[in-house]
Amino acid sequence: MNVKRVAGALGAEISGIDLRQPLTESTAALVREALLTHKVIFFHRQALDPAQFLQFARAFGNPIEYPFVKGIDGFREIIEVKKLEHERINFGGVWHSDTTYLEEPPMGTLLMSKEIPPYGGDTMFANQAAAYRGLSDTMKRLLEGLKGISSSAKADVSKTREDRIRTDGQGASSKDYTASHPIVRTHPETGEKALYVNVAHTVGIEGLTEDESAPLLRFLFEHQVKPDFTCRFIWQPESIAFWDNRATMHNPVNDYHGFRRVMQRITLAGTKPC
Repeated sequence: MNVKRVAGALGAEISGIDLRQPLTESTAALVREALLTHKVIFFHRQALDPAQFLQFARAFGNPIEYPFVKGIDGFREIIEVKKLEHERINFGGVWHSDTTYLEEPPMGTLLMSKEIPPYGGDTMFANQAAAYRGLSDTMKRLLEGLKGISSSAKADVSKTREDRIRTDGQGASSKDYTASHPIVRTHPETGEKALYVNVAHTVGIEGLTEDESAPLLRFLFEHQVKPDFTCRFIWQPESIAFWDNRATMHNPVNDYHGFRRVMQRITLAGTKPC
């Protein structure tokens, strides 16, 4: 197994491994170490069927269902993330960490490309531990103890789900989710501190009025995606990205109108941030 960094901030490509085969305990440990070190890892030329994709994911955690979109036939933990030729809005097309509006947001997410456009459709990632380290000591002290309020109903991101809910929705009445988490969370495995707010889901700060919280959140939203904290992944057919949701954000770039992009996604259960 070979690990090659792709950017200074985060991200590494892993080669020399066939994910169609069950991982040995030692190989799984090496992959987890790479994930914790680089925060997002990439694999190419991995022609996995849904059962193999799920088998790979289970080596690192417990796959969970996404609350708004039903899974593919026979695999309720795998959803399709897609944008069709006639659609203009892409699923999750804004900087975010996955489902921070849940009381126990996922620890990680795996995304596998099934159909990609002839150009565009890259995914950007941002290292939130690096973003935290980039703050002044005074700002770090200011953020200590503050909790951000996340909502599934924030307009910028709920709009990006509309096409998929229309075609692949769970069928139940739509439910809004809300949760509060530390603005600075401590990673349960590495001990690193990382920013844990995002423009897609964070709607306020506990104990502050909207007028008080808005300028602070606006600063954080801009700071946490500075180019120095990011990398950009160019998808190939049968690629996989596996990111640590506790220390990264991501943003799928919507620059391929008129073309189809179909991915399969698995999220892994996490714990309550602290």
